[in-house]
Amino acid sequence: MKDSNSAVQPHEVEECRGVLRVYSDGTIVRSSKPSFEVAIQDDGSVLWKDVVFDAMHNLQLRLYKPALATSATKLPIFYYIHGGGFCIGSRTWPNCQNYCFKLASELQAVVISPDYRLAPENRLPAAIEDGYMAMKWLQDQAVSNEPDTWLTDVADFSRVFISGDSAGGNIAHNLAVRLKAGSAELAPVRVRAYVYLLPFFGGTTRTKFEAEGPKEAFLNIELIDRFWRLSIPIGETTDHPLVNPFGPNSPDLEKIDLDPILVIVGGCDLLKDRAEDYAKRLKEWGKKIEYVEFEGQQHGFFTIYPNSDPSNKLMLTINKFIQDNSS
Repeated sequence: MKDSNSAVQPHEVEECRGVLRVYSDGTIVRSSKPSFEVAIQDDGSVLWKDVVFDAMHNLQLRLYKPALATSATKLPIFYYIHGGGFCIGSRTWPNCQNYCFKLASELQAVVISPDYRLAPENRLPAAIEDGYMAMKWLQDQAVSNEPDTWLTDVADFSRVFISGDSAGGNIAHNLAVRLKAGSAELAPVRVRAYVYLLPFFGGTTRTKFEAEGPKEAFLNIELIDRFWRLSIPIGETTDHPLVNPFGPNSPDLEKIDLDPILVIVGGCDLLKDRAEDYAKRLKEWGKKIEYVEFEGQQHGFFTIYPNSDPSNKLMLTINKFIQDNSS
C-alpha cells in the first residue's frame, strides 16, 4: 500500500549557469548571485546611476558617463543590452558593469544599459518589448520639460547607437527591424547604427558549426537549446520570427530599409554561422553591413577577458564604426 504522504518531491529539470533553476512542479528559483564573480573595476573615471524606465514592470537601466564630460561637447549615446540567453543576466552583474565602464571611457560616450524581463517567467516577446521601452524612455527624456540633466547636459540625442551582447544582439536586431532606417518614431532621438556582439539567433535546422563545433564551447549546444526551450513562446519553435531572422514567418529583410549594422563574431562561437549568414544576406540585398570575425575567440570573450588583445581590437573596431556613422 502506497503511503499518501510520500508524494514525489519536485526535481530540477533545467539549470542555467548556477543562477536559474526550474523544477518539475514549475517552481522557478533564481539566485541573487551573478554567474560571473569578478571584481568591479570602478576607479571613479566614469560616473553611473540607476533609473527606472518602466515602472509597470519595475525595470531599471544603468546610465554611465565619463566623469570629465561637460555640456561643451555632447557625447554619443551607446546602448549596451546585456546577454544571457533571455534567461539570465543583469545590468548589475559585475562583468556587465565593468564592460560599460570600458565602453563609456574608451568610446567617450554616454552608455545606457537596460534590464529586461527574463524567461521562463516572461517568455519572448517580453524582452524585445522592454528593449523598445528603453528606447521610448530616451525619447521621453529628449522632449521632457523636466528631463534628467545628469543625462541631457552631456548627451547628443541625434547620435544614438544600439548595441547588444548575445541575446542583447538579438534584441538590437529586432529593434532595427521595428524602428527601420532613420528611427522616425523616436524623433528627436536619431539612431545612427547598430552593433551586434555575437548575436543570439536560432533556427530549427542546425548550422554546420552548431553541429560540428567544439562540444566544450563556453556557450555549448546543450545550453543554447536550453535557453531557447525556456524563452520561446510555448508551442513555438526556433523558427519563430524573433529567433530566426530568416524563418518562414519572419519579415522580409530585403524589403526593409535598415540603418548600418556592425556584426561581430568569435571564431570559436557556435553561433557564428548564423551571424555570418545574416551579414552575407543583408549585404547581398544592398544593406550597409560590416562583418568582423575574431579568430579563435569564444562567445562573450570581450566581457570575460575585457583587457585582452582581441577585446582591445574590438573596442577600436566599435569606435571607428561610431565615427564613420556619426554624421
